[in-house]
Amino acid sequence: MIKNKTIFITGGAGFIANCVIGRMVENNKIIVYDNFRRDTLSSSPYAKHPNITIIKGDVLDNEKLLKSMKGIDIVVHAAAIAGIDTVIKSPTETMRVNMIGTANVLEAAKQNGVKDRVVDFSTSEVFGSHAFKPTESSDTVAGSAGEARWTYAVSKLAGEHLATAYHREFGLPTVSVRPFNVYGPGQTGEGAILVFIRRALKNEDIHIHGDGSQIRAWCYVNDFVDCLMECMENPRAIGESFNIGNARAVSTTYGLAQTVCRVLSSQSKILFKPALSAEIELRVPSVEKADQFLGFRAKVDLDEGILETAKWIQK
Repeated sequence: MIKNKTIFITGGAGFIANCVIGRMVENNKIIVYDNFRRDTLSSSPYAKHPNITIIKGDVLDNEKLLKSMKGIDIVVHAAAIAGIDTVIKSPTETMRVNMIGTANVLEAAKQNGVKDRVVDFSTSEVFGSHAFKPTESSDTVAGSAGEARWTYAVSKLAGEHLATAYHREFGLPTVSVRPFNVYGPGQTGEGAILVFIRRALKNEDIHIHGDGSQIRAWCYVNDFVDCLMECMENPRAIGESFNIGNARAVSTTYGLAQTVCRVLSSQSKILFKPALSAEIELRVPSVEKADQFLGFRAKVDLDEGILETAKWIQK
């Protein structure tokens, strides 16, 4: 258990960061660094916790980042431009924030002598459009230049390469995590489960982009944070990358919509729309490395996760 540390979280007002804060805030000091474009924190129980300091800042502001990171033990770099809608609208900003922002965070951590851990959030999209049980050492892909979907994947992969380089060259204790479709209470943005549940609760039509045959593995946020805590604390994690997901909670997008309707006893109709961009057809992780190195296995199945997320939305 992590105690008496000062933890710096970029994107600290976001969904996953909020769950991390919930686990750590009683026994540690937490610095939230965020531009508050997406904000889960303000409406959460931790917003005014005495152990939290909020700094409104951007990861592209190198000077402010450097100054704000003084005296930090652990850095969790969760700030990024994400969500396919946002990426399509702002590809330049996506690449700047995800690449230059990550470079700024790593350099600030190095200059401030962060000793315990620097956790960098990468993405499962680095494995391309067909990824069935890829391991951490499987080939990653860049996709075709100019295709919006790969703008995001390439920018996150560049950050992951840089995190590894900082570890090898300067001894910075970095870890990269590749989240596979994390969902749950507190989620903001455009996630499929979140959108489907909101519509199902109101018996509104559920829209699927594409033919609904895309296959995903869905990871409940509490499971993801369990593994993230190990990445922050376990010495075996340093210098490594980890796929974090639930390889058992697998469904097509159409099957997911049907499951949401069944679990929530919804009368919603499921309708189909044209795909927004290049589609990820198949994405199911190999999670053996996280099990071997960190003793992590996801516990929450899809039905339970949908119910818990629906309860939060109804509140």
